Amino acid sequence: MGNIKVLHIITRFDKGGSAQNTYLSLLGLRKKHYQLSLVSGLSLESEMKYEEIKAKEKDIQILESEGIEFIQCPFLLRRINVIKDLRAFFDIWRIIKKYNPLIVHTHSSKAGLMGRLAAKLAGTPIIVHTPHGHVFFGYFGPFKTKLFIIFEKLASRITDKIVALTNREKKDHILFKIAEEDKFSVIYSGIELNILKESSSEEKQNLKKELGIPENSLIVGTAGRLVPVKGPEFLVKASKYIISKYPDTYFMFTGDGPLEQDLKRKALEMGISDNIIFLGWRDDLAKIISIYDIFVLPSLNEGMGRVLVEAMALGKSIVASNVGGIPDLVIHGKNGFLVPPKNPKELAKYIQVLLEDKDKREKMGLAGKEMAYNFTSERMVEKIANLYKKLLTQKNIRS
Repeated sequence: MGNIKVLHIITRFDKGGSAQNTYLSLLGLRKKHYQLSLVSGLSLESEMKYEEIKAKEKDIQILESEGIEFIQCPFLLRRINVIKDLRAFFDIWRIIKKYNPLIVHTHSSKAGLMGRLAAKLAGTPIIVHTPHGHVFFGYFGPFKTKLFIIFEKLASRITDKIVALTNREKKDHILFKIAEEDKFSVIYSGIELNILKESSSEEKQNLKKELGIPENSLIVGTAGRLVPVKGPEFLVKASKYIISKYPDTYFMFTGDGPLEQDLKRKALEMGISDNIIFLGWRDDLAKIISIYDIFVLPSLNEGMGRVLVEAMALGKSIVASNVGGIPDLVIHGKNGFLVPPKNPKELAKYIQVLLEDKDKREKMGLAGKEMAYNFTSERMVEKIANLYKKLLTQKNIRS
């Protein structure tokens, strides 16, 4: 595929799930000899701390060292801003005209709407879009949500394929009449399983000591941005029930975001702040998840929840919200438990079940470990490459 040019466009290239999916897709497709470029906004809204910015810059350096061009579009923002949106649109259109790719592959809502329209106007033969979940609930108010649904329906008409990360995501798009079923392709978001190594017992004890956690205490942990759609406040509320019964249990939040101070204040008011640790953003997530006994994802909406695959690969039992693509990863009673969103009591109930039963935790952790092999980055890249080949053949374009 040496002379097949593919231009990827994403709103924010940070260390979040959609950006990491795009990053691994690009690296994998490069090995298949596609000519690749990536357009991204400045990601200022991610409010990244110094360590995350450094990690993001390292990712960009790795892409560029592999011959993948990284192009910044300064006006591409997640929030709506008519003037900046127009400037971003024309910038994207100019970039597409300049690079003249055979395929434009957009990621996330904002870049998806602008990028697809710009690609159509620039005469790109193949347009692919990966929503990375959807914004139909949990993100915006009713008016904005309706607006997005209308835009998505219109944009789908000029899209050759929409890549859903899970079957549930595909069903939701069909339910909202975004497009007909044959327009969708389900490709799970892949992770690099080979680099996920569980820490040794000694390393775990050292990290516990470093964090001031007693050796035999159990840890319930989560990882993700501290933003409303990830539901961290419901885990804080659930922790109140657990800590009152099991005062030697610790709850750990890995990730930062605008809710951090508010959550700390709530924990203080509830009198549980000694048992709750806010770690901030970390670049050694596997090491952190290794010391968790139970992994919890209390999201209100989730495209797939890549972090769940990481937790599964590290042998952790799971309690997660029954939303979005999560049921594709967590089978209730097999590798974890599914609970209704915004429900601290149900969260606490299943956390308690796992805290009280070490055998169940271990059994579910092993089941998850086996299931994680369905979600490798290699599988994801293979499926994306096959999708590109199929679309090129359908359009009668030869490499």
